[in-house]
Amino acid sequence: MKKLLLTGGTGFIGSHTCLSLLEQKYEVLILDSCINSSAKSLNGISKILGSKNPITKSNLEFIRGDISDENLLKDIFIYASKSDKPIEGVIHFAGLKSLSESVNNPIKYWESNVLGTINLLKVMDSFNCRKIIFSSSASIYQSNNGLINEDSFLKPITPYGSTKATIEIFLRDLFDFQKGNWNIINLRYFNPIGAHPSGIMGEEKTKNTNNIFPLIIDAAFSSEKTLQIFGDDWETFDGTCIRDFIHVMDVAEAHIKAYQFLNNDSSMLLNLNIGTGKGTSVLELVKAFERVNNVKINYVFNKRRVGDNPFLVADNSLAKKILNWEPKNTIEDMCRDGWKWKIINPKGYV
Repeated sequence: MKKLLLTGGTGFIGSHTCLSLLEQKYEVLILDSCINSSAKSLNGISKILGSKNPITKSNLEFIRGDISDENLLKDIFIYASKSDKPIEGVIHFAGLKSLSESVNNPIKYWESNVLGTINLLKVMDSFNCRKIIFSSSASIYQSNNGLINEDSFLKPITPYGSTKATIEIFLRDLFDFQKGNWNIINLRYFNPIGAHPSGIMGEEKTKNTNNIFPLIIDAAFSSEKTLQIFGDDWETFDGTCIRDFIHVMDVAEAHIKAYQFLNNDSSMLLNLNIGTGKGTSVLELVKAFERVNNVKINYVFNKRRVGDNPFLVADNSLAKKILNWEPKNTIEDMCRDGWKWKIINPKGYV
């Protein structure tokens, strides 16, 4: 059975991908500092799998730690090798991800995201583990008024986006100058939202959360909270930013398909957009959430926020073609599942 290392595997996308991997009978080892996530998300995985595929030490292990700790990374690979279950590949979710925090503290983001990834790749290389799926981001692209494909111009406007673009350059150098050694897929996420349809797993709001969807949920749950929409004067049809929102379970499935494809070739480097190809404005998302869940959201418009682009929507045709992958969930599904998570878990993972 294939054993994969998931860095940042207790986070929003990481935990849902972990669940999907276990359902496909992969063995998973998670390394996560839990700075912006909770290891209690693993309890949700266990509940969902239940007796069909119960969690055991042989199919899921969790180690609390940071990718900045090179010695810990070495110990993890040594441990896996000694247990006759060497790590075959890595899905690299770990990293800081708040756009606004990165603007206020770029040193923190470069140190954590870039240096941490260098540590990880260095250790992987020393243990002859050279298959990696990297969680990249649409924030590396320059905004335009059309669909963005993988060859679109890269122009990150935040330190967070710059770290993602820099890591991709690093991975390109590894691929180009260690010919035939590395298998790499960069998955450029657009805007993952929603939750597992059971409502047992979802996106936990943290102190640094500035993603729109958890804030919408918070404002819907409490009439005392007001959602801030940053800008009503963008060059869009309703003045609010347009994004490509995609269900987290569709993103998780993309990782399964990507790793299966990665395993079928001796050496490759691919950049793939993971989105729906459909744009939804922030105001449209708010209205859809209200309609689907029969709730009222108090919102106000504030000035534009540094780091925002008016229009970021994926051309996802390459991922669909290469991976034989298709996003299945609608905006309505995303709103319904995200709200169900909040109703069942009003305080998040406790």
